[in-house]
Amino acid sequence: IKLRLSQTVTVSLRCVTRRREYTDVPMPPAPRLDYCHTPNEFELIGQVYVEEKKLYLFVEGALLQTEITEDASDKDDGVCILGIFGKSAMQPGSAKDSLINTIANKHIFTLFGNDDTDSPGGGASIRAYFSQENRVLYLVLTSVLDNHRLIRACESLTSSLGHAEAHEFWKAAEKDHCLQLLFLFSLCHILLLVHPTCSFDVTYDRMFRALDALRQKALPLMRGAIKDSPISKEWKLNCRPCPPRLLFVFHMNGALRVNVGGNDGTGGDKPKKHSPRRRLQHALEDQIYRIFRKSRVLTNQSSNCLFTVPANQAFVYVVPGPDEDPIGSILGHLRSNCALRENECAIPIPGQRRYQQMRHSNRQPSFNVEGLSSGGQLVDCSLKEFLWQHVELVLTKKGFDDSVGRNPQPSHFELPSYCKWLHIANKLHQVMIENLEDDVADISLKVQGQLKVLEGFLDADAKFSENRCQKALPLAHSAYQSNLPHNYTTTVHKNQLAQALRVYSQHARGVAFQRYALQLHEDCYKFWSNGHQLCEERSLTDQHCVHKFHLLPKPGEKPEMDHNPPILFHNSRGRSTSSCNCGRKQSPREDPFDLQAANFDFYQTLEEKCCGKLERISFPVFQASTPDPAPASDEVARHGEVAPLSEVDRLKEKETSTHTPGESTSLSLALSLGQSTDSLGTYGDGAEGQEKRPSLVDRQPSTVEYLPGMLHSGCPKGLLPKFSSWSLVKLGPAKAYNSLNGLEQPGFLPGSAFLLPWDVVIRSRSEDDAGSLEALDGSSSSWPAPNKAPVGKRGSAGGIGRGRRRDDVARAFVGFEYEDSRGRRFLSSGPEKVVKVLGQGGPKEPATRCLNSDMPLYIPSPAQGRGIKPHYAQLARLFIVVPDAPLDMVLNPQVQPGPPPCPIFHPEQPEVVLPPDGLWVLRFPYAYVTDRGPCYPPKENQPLANFRVLKGILRANTSTPQ
Repeated sequence: IKLRLSQTVTVSLRCVTRRREYTDVPMPPAPRLDYCHTPNEFELIGQVYVEEKKLYLFVEGALLQTEITEDASDKDDGVCILGIFGKSAMQPGSAKDSLINTIANKHIFTLFGNDDTDSPGGGASIRAYFSQENRVLYLVLTSVLDNHRLIRACESLTSSLGHAEAHEFWKAAEKDHCLQLLFLFSLCHILLLVHPTCSFDVTYDRMFRALDALRQKALPLMRGAIKDSPISKEWKLNCRPCPPRLLFVFHMNGALRVNVGGNDGTGGDKPKKHSPRRRLQHALEDQIYRIFRKSRVLTNQSSNCLFTVPANQAFVYVVPGPDEDPIGSILGHLRSNCALRENECAIPIPGQRRYQQMRHSNRQPSFNVEGLSSGGQLVDCSLKEFLWQHVELVLTKKGFDDSVGRNPQPSHFELPSYCKWLHIANKLHQVMIENLEDDVADISLKVQGQLKVLEGFLDADAKFSENRCQKALPLAHSAYQSNLPHNYTTTVHKNQLAQALRVYSQHARGVAFQRYALQLHEDCYKFWSNGHQLCEERSLTDQHCVHKFHLLPKPGEKPEMDHNPPILFHNSRGRSTSSCNCGRKQSPREDPFDLQAANFDFYQTLEEKCCGKLERISFPVFQASTPDPAPASDEVARHGEVAPLSEVDRLKEKETSTHTPGESTSLSLALSLGQSTDSLGTYGDGAEGQEKRPSLVDRQPSTVEYLPGMLHSGCPKGLLPKFSSWSLVKLGPAKAYNSLNGLEQPGFLPGSAFLLPWDVVIRSRSEDDAGSLEALDGSSSSWPAPNKAPVGKRGSAGGIGRGRRRDDVARAFVGFEYEDSRGRRFLSSGPEKVVKVLGQGGPKEPATRCLNSDMPLYIPSPAQGRGIKPHYAQLARLFIVVPDAPLDMVLNPQVQPGPPPCPIFHPEQPEVVLPPDGLWVLRFPYAYVTDRGPCYPPKENQPLANFRVLKGILRANTSTPQ
């Protein structure tokens, strides 16, 4: 049906007809509808019904924007506003819709299926029907308390929604329902509460108290919204036409059984005056009145209450249930509809009037017709009779006098016209329901803010949950603060927080669990960060700084304890004893936190007192060519970490793994210098005429960027550190070491200061055997070629078969020194083996075992403390005695201070040639640091074999001049 309203607006209506009588009715002329919307085409989906040539339209939200054309005589007549709300059972159709259809005696609302006007989210909405004949406007509230809205709301929930989020969703729907109810209580004269059972739901008492509190909070805001409306002062002051009267409609659900004879089944012969249904109504009235009076929802003065109930009229109606004999009931209805009444004519009337005449016999008599049944009981009135006795009080402008007590105060009453009521309803709807961006937006936001009042009344679960969680918070705080030091690290904070959460979860329950758990997180973090946070910096020996959170002093700045946060240097309160570069002086040292303090500053301080004047071999370091050199970027360092080993490194590794020290030393030297085996000559000729291949040593180091850490196998090529973490000094000539007495330095354990002997064969180069070298291990013997005498200082003094002479052997000495944190030192003769010499004479075992195997970087100290934790000693120095002989020692230290993929550390000069006749000391770094952080000492559960010094650290090159 298309209704032409004007030249620009066309409203399309979909006619919903479920009754045959509507098909024969001619359409009346289109009524005038004044719409606020101005699009060219506006489509409304609703329901259309026809009554006495008048068309009525219902559309969601369109009632307040539509004005129905009325006759001039009826324009000023008052309208009774009747609101209907309540719950529905889990069955098809709505009880509230069927009540409106029963009262109006026509099919207004659909009884089965969902309306197209339902809101998509399942929220609350109000539907309207205006009966112009009876001057009654029906407002029906539909919310999640109705079954089809509840199903739609459940479908909108997702499966991933948590318990707290689902609770918030349902509480928001309940608040929306309460706000719509307050809207009805502010506009209606009569309110009808519909309940699907015949017992009163006591939760309404709590809801009405919440609504009363919300109304008192929102009353000043509502007054501001209607202050300019054309209504009386009492209406402006109380924001309602009168204190609404609340009526109750209950449905019989089989709980009450009535005998056919009419008595109540007590066995008495005398029938009761009232039927069981009426007695149930009286009992419910007494119960409801007592409950509301106890909770002070109802008081003596009706003007101060949210609603009233009549003192001398029935306000409870129980709808009878279906007959037990459905077939007999259907036959009775058929018989009553087919029989005509005596005072009605038999002339058939076409159209709607004929249908109404056929249904006339099914109508109930008027409410004022009350008589006695054949059994002597009063006849129960119908629903319309029950309701119309209150409606007529409104339409006759008598109002309600529901105040009780000694001095009852009359309450105000006003019967507005439809237009006047529509104006007030539109104002309140904008303030309470809609969220418009105009002059009432501020009032609307303030009304929404007052909804917090409902939480204390309606959300009992949340209130219980908050009480439980609030009681659990102090217990959780105590669990967090138990056995806590004054300052502690992040790890301790997380462990204590986990313990606090366990205690909290044992006592906290409900929807507030997550919110108070977050509060527990925040409280514990605030407690920790408020003066209890320990400095998170770890020393190079894996010990935490003992200071609370602080700042480091800038260059030239002094520490300040009173500053917030304090300005201090890191300190772990760990002290150890270490020796200088040469090992002749020991001194205590602080636990280092940076690489320069660990590997350079401490030894530089002791050099001034001990070994500053000793001869040394300096390793190359960074030489800046600009005033402000910069460290190498991380990208360059990361790119260099995955660089493969060069050919020289692979050859050196292969050589050290397949040749023992002293074997093929000329070949080792040639390979280390980049020479092929075909161009080998004498040592002097090879050193002068060799052609080197490009390697790390040949490249010129950068003078603009320096290496921020230590040099290792993963560093980019061409970068050097600012300082060297290694040291190589000469204590004196070879005779400075006495093999009978050992090293005369402080800190050595008794009998462990003896170097291991290493015998190297010395031969003169001749035409027959040039470049033949051999290292003796103390047990093998060498025989000369046939008819040849051994070559030595004594020429051919020996005869054939006498064996190798002593002048052919050069004895060197090697010692791997370990030092623990208490300054106790000892030499090792092999992996996890300590040198132990009883008496004089020195150790008998040679150094071949040490040089041909990987030596551990850490070994358990022979002098363990009283604690359970093992005490480790670290490789600190390598002592080398180079004899006064035509012998060169090539030093190539390589250290891997951790399991793979830990890089291999080496000095800035990978290979160093030690000249003859000297006692040399190579000092290893105290700490090993990469650009990703330090390599910490081993833990208790880590195998020590992963921390090692690679074999091939030392090899001998021998030659005799022509």
